[in-house]
Amino acid sequence: MDDQEAWYSVRCVFRLTEFRTYEERITLWRASSPEQAVNLAESEAAEYASDVAGEYLGLAQVYAMDAGPEHGAELFSLLRDSPLPPTAYLDTHFDTGTERQGAVESS
Repeated sequence: MDDQEAWYSVRCVFRLTEFRTYEERITLWRASSPEQAVNLAESEAAEYASDVAGEYLGLAQVYAMDAGPEHGAELFSLLRDSPLPPTAYLDTHFDTGTERQGAVESS
């Protein structure tokens, strides 16, 4: 790997046509720039969309990681301004009741 390369995570959004389901995926890339990381991710996104009978929606958000992958490394961060209080914010953006995900109970 080139010494000028860094680690980037890229979040891409898909629509799985058979199920009318949307999927967000975050993938990890070693690249020389954010643009190169997005290009790599979008190439992979096209293949992935084909494999899952879906459609890549053209949204790629890149995050430059401060360090390489290691235990507890931050892979992605997105800041969003909102006037909503915490419970309403979570219900609006993350807990609509239509998510298809496993759950881990807090201890």
